Amino acid sequence: MLTKTNLSLFFFILFTSFNSHATGSYFPNDNWETSLPEDQGVNQTKIDNLIDLAYIDNSTMGIIVVVNGKIIGEKYAEGFNHSSHGTSWSMAKSYYAALIGISIDRGEIASLDDKVKKYLEYFNDERSNISIRELLNMSSGLDFPDHEHERMFFQKDHLDYARNVGVEKAAGVKWEYNNVNSMIIGDLLYSATGIKADILFEERILKPLGISDYKLWKDESGNVLAYCCVDMSARDYSKIGLLFARNGYWDGEQILSKNFIDETFKVVWGFSEASPRSGYSLHWWVGKHDDESKIFHTAGKFGQYTFVDRENDIVVTRITKYEQKDHGDVQKWGPLGYFRWLGVDQAVKTARILLNFKLVEEGIDVITPTTEEDGESKEFNDNFEKFVDQVSKLSLKN
Repeated sequence: MLTKTNLSLFFFILFTSFNSHATGSYFPNDNWETSLPEDQGVNQTKIDNLIDLAYIDNSTMGIIVVVNGKIIGEKYAEGFNHSSHGTSWSMAKSYYAALIGISIDRGEIASLDDKVKKYLEYFNDERSNISIRELLNMSSGLDFPDHEHERMFFQKDHLDYARNVGVEKAAGVKWEYNNVNSMIIGDLLYSATGIKADILFEERILKPLGISDYKLWKDESGNVLAYCCVDMSARDYSKIGLLFARNGYWDGEQILSKNFIDETFKVVWGFSEASPRSGYSLHWWVGKHDDESKIFHTAGKFGQYTFVDRENDIVVTRITKYEQKDHGDVQKWGPLGYFRWLGVDQAVKTARILLNFKLVEEGIDVITPTTEEDGESKEFNDNFEKFVDQVSKLSLKN
């Protein structure tokens, strides 16, 4: 006789078995398995072409190609290896957005369409009509200056800066890539769960994926930088990509619901004059979305990417050169703080000059994630569409 408990257990086993089969049976651990491309149904020439295209730009630190959970292509620039850290810049936006999905799964947040004011009292003003979905879709209507709030990065208290940004237009009518939206997400998560976003990220994503070597940056006031700056290896960035490729399922555990990933992997804003090369949805970019393939990706300011082809269980990560230093994970601007109100580009140039001439010392006067000029993408950006197209070709038989 089937009791209610037995019936529930039956459906759980059935679901788990189906989900594991549907999303791949191999999940990487510390010793990530490698495979010949041909054994995963991919022509070696396609891998070679993709890697060559990545290294047309001297800023490339590393590239990893994963099919069916196994590494079928990987290369690192001289002086780097599979353990070397990159820094994510805005790839982090996609990670912290995933925590919203997990909080919805757990009932801590009711819906993407909840108004932000339900969780953050200070939004109960001219911002009261803004929803969580509109924050994640970059359509909040919050004030959007020319510098896209990149000046926030140079503040002692990024959250205080974000809390004081007002409304420029109605919510939901225009896509604008606004860093403040993402910084607010960290505060919203804390309000909904009572736990800071970096701890949530560790407990709910990193630990279940077996990721243990990372740095999650905070500002001088201890606020999590939910819009940028997660340091880890290309392999570990790829694990997060694989979690999304596999519908939020990881080796026996549904970490993030498939429903949330389905919602994420849509084209909400896309391929428009404002963003001609990409679409956008829930803090993920859309690199390609047609009958041939659907490629979604995380993206960082200087050319850091993880591409996900969910339909074909393919993940490709490319990161740029980054000098890993053991100075902690809390920003400190010291004397460079005086230059925070310069234009962003000028502030970066000034900081590099002072650091190069040892007028300020990194690790003592200044602590922050930094991409030097040799880690800034140029040729890769020019060939971006070609690279995405090459990723899409990995799943084709010819």
